[in-house]
Amino acid sequence: MSKFLSAAASSVVALAIATSASAQTAPAAPAAPAVTHGPALPGVCIFSSPRAVASSQVGKAVDARLKTIIQQVNAELTAERTGLDNEAKALDAKKATLAQDALEQQASALQVKANAWQRKGQLRQKEVEATEQKALARVYQELDTPIKQVYQAQKCSILFDRESVMLANPSMDITDAVVTALDGRIKTLTFDRERLDQQVPGAAALQPTNK
Repeated sequence: MSKFLSAAASSVVALAIATSASAQTAPAAPAAPAVTHGPALPGVCIFSSPRAVASSQVGKAVDARLKTIIQQVNAELTAERTGLDNEAKALDAKKATLAQDALEQQASALQVKANAWQRKGQLRQKEVEATEQKALARVYQELDTPIKQVYQAQKCSILFDRESVMLANPSMDITDAVVTALDGRIKTLTFDRERLDQQVPGAAALQPTNK
């Protein structure tokens, strides 16, 4: 009776892998060969927003909080799945003694629970993604002022996105200076998981959890 749970389980396992502030932590790239740069161009600056977010204090705080939220979500879903697995095993054990119609009724009821659990897993994943997007949007908003401050302080005439530039003289990179300015502006961010229950059809059947 428990085989119908296996397909639903994959969405929960994927939650911890697909989210967790993955945009901020990328695997280390292999060491690039040494490059000799030409002279820095006066007034030309470059900036990496992903590196600024990942290395800033507020970015690290957001990453840590998102990981905590994901752990809470996985604990919730894993506990519920364990309960469903136990129900399925108990029903399996009663197959020989239950009448066919009673067996089918209980199996159908368990299927309804399993379907609701799968929908909850999908909902929780969307909530984590929405939480990450909202938190990072706040960090990028906070970056706006430090970028302008450093741009003016370094007398930049034009600012290029580092992710759009293949190679550049590192002395034109203002990212570290922006991070320092951002750290002086904000160090942490407090937020909870976004709740999308009211926006998803059929979610009324799901049991909300405490934050």
